[in-house]
Amino acid sequence: MARIVSLAEGVAQTVLDGDTVAFEGFTHLIPFAAAHEVIRQGRRDLTLVRMTPDLIYDQLIGAGCARKLVFSWGGNPGVGSLHRFRDAVQHDWPVPLEVEEHSHAGMANRYVAAASGLPFAVLRGYRGTDLPAQTDTIKPITCPFTGEVLTAVPALRLDSAVVHAQQADRQGNVQLWGISGVQKEAVLAASRSLVTVEEVVDELQPRPGAVVLPGWAVGCVAEVPGGAHPSYAAGYSVRDNGFYQDWDEISRDREAFLRWLEGVR
Repeated sequence: MARIVSLAEGVAQTVLDGDTVAFEGFTHLIPFAAAHEVIRQGRRDLTLVRMTPDLIYDQLIGAGCARKLVFSWGGNPGVGSLHRFRDAVQHDWPVPLEVEEHSHAGMANRYVAAASGLPFAVLRGYRGTDLPAQTDTIKPITCPFTGEVLTAVPALRLDSAVVHAQQADRQGNVQLWGISGVQKEAVLAASRSLVTVEEVVDELQPRPGAVVLPGWAVGCVAEVPGGAHPSYAAGYSVRDNGFYQDWDEISRDREAFLRWLEGVR
């Protein structure tokens, strides 16, 4: 059964220096509050994993928390580039950043393989691209039944996973709904996990299309209302589009970013 803890306690127990960690959530339910707590606690040398690193990883990279990024697409959705990510790659500021790039399909299959206890995943998705020449973790593999040459990618085994959801009950069972990404797979692929939620309720009410993470699969739960801001939580909050636009200016300049960072710390 997952334990109900404070945000600070959950981060302290779940995300450790040197971890390979995923903060997952697609378009909505992105765990920004937990990432900010990671910044406050001064985590370092993290390998950040995410299918679509956007502002949450721009902030963690700019704060010096990361040494490597494993990803498929990165940007400020609907606005432009991630300037802290770009600065780290081009100028090693605040620290050098190693990158490992995959396709969306490759990342999703890697999560599924890890969640399923398999060593690797197989797919066709990289054929015709130059990613195999750029990324060591993409290898050709021949099907033993048909002889077709496919692509193998290693399972994404995580030290820790952090996701946000709408509700958890007092036994630590978690329910999320609306647009979902690979939150379930990330939690099942991780040795430790933290789920922040909008509210803890006495009983979860079944919802059409909801994803349920049973308490035995979750490490700990923290009640953090608004924990997805500036992304949103269906049924609880709306996306703060203005912040995504403002972030372009905040993140372009190191001094402006450092002023923002002081507000988080």
